[in-house]
Amino acid sequence: MELIVDENKMRALLKDTLIEMMKDRRDIFHKIVIESIEDIGLANAIKAGRKNKFVNESRIANIAK
Repeated sequence: MELIVDENKMRALLKDTLIEMMKDRRDIFHKIVIESIEDIGLANAIKAGRKNKFVNESRIANIAK
């Protein structure tokens, strides 16, 4: 048995799920946002390190905060 979902229905379902999570489970959504920001900071630190000399670990940790 195969389940086929229309793209528009899938988008609506995903949107509804995210909105519900933001409203009902703010703690989980908050953790996801914080981790995403930390990941972006780490990626930026890695890019900066690649342009110049290697960046030490404590500098990366400070940028990611």
